Amino acid sequence: MTSDLSPIERAKFVAAKRAVDFVQDGMKLGLGTGSTAAWMVRCLAERVRNEGLRVQGVPTSTRTAELAHDLGLTVVSLDEAKWLDLTIDGADEVDRDLNLIKGGGAALLQEKIVATASDRMVVIADAAKDVTQLGAFPLPVEVIPFGWQTTKSLIEELLTGMDVLGRDVTLRMNGDRPLLTDEANYIVDLHLKRIGNPRQLALVLNQIPGVVENGLFIDICDVVVIGHGDGRVEVRDINAGTVEQDRLFFTAPDNIFLEADE
Repeated sequence: MTSDLSPIERAKFVAAKRAVDFVQDGMKLGLGTGSTAAWMVRCLAERVRNEGLRVQGVPTSTRTAELAHDLGLTVVSLDEAKWLDLTIDGADEVDRDLNLIKGGGAALLQEKIVATASDRMVVIADAAKDVTQLGAFPLPVEVIPFGWQTTKSLIEELLTGMDVLGRDVTLRMNGDRPLLTDEANYIVDLHLKRIGNPRQLALVLNQIPGVVENGLFIDICDVVVIGHGDGRVEVRDINAGTVEQDRLFFTAPDNIFLEADE
């Protein structure tokens, strides 16, 4: 039951619940990846079931695709959809300018492609992800396996000239083997502690041979929905320059939430 959730899961739930209010009948949607995005997929499926919404979803990972299928949502590829009305996704960090760090779930490449192929991006997050400056969360960078150690060395060399506090770079592992993304690439995590110029760093990282994409999402997010454990929700729209406060009250969820546990 929703009332039995931990405060952080309540925060994720209310952010997701509020974000699906942006969905309208007939939309083509980007469906994000991660624990908060999973709540969004569940809330979206509830609206589709209860209101008869006709929507198509483009998942940003195999995990999201499986969850959406299980909940009865119509899933299509980005090539089939071609362009999207809206993407709703989570974030590992979001700053006051709505710049993001994403990729904690190792889906940053597909997430960035889908988000940039959308008219709008709405980000959902619990209050702990709301930061004044990016960098406490390690910055993921997707690299091709061939020559990854050389790519890692080039990244480390690059960081010596960047406005960051830390410069440790580690390969993300899955047990005793490198983690593989959906595109069969590796992830290296940059432990920077503070990123003084996210825009500059995002640009120069992608110039390194072997780097596929980085987890800095700059000028992509339009709205962020921040959830709190007590049901409060804050909606920031960077284009309209507005900040709205709301509160959602907890009720026992339908079976759709109980059946979709990851």
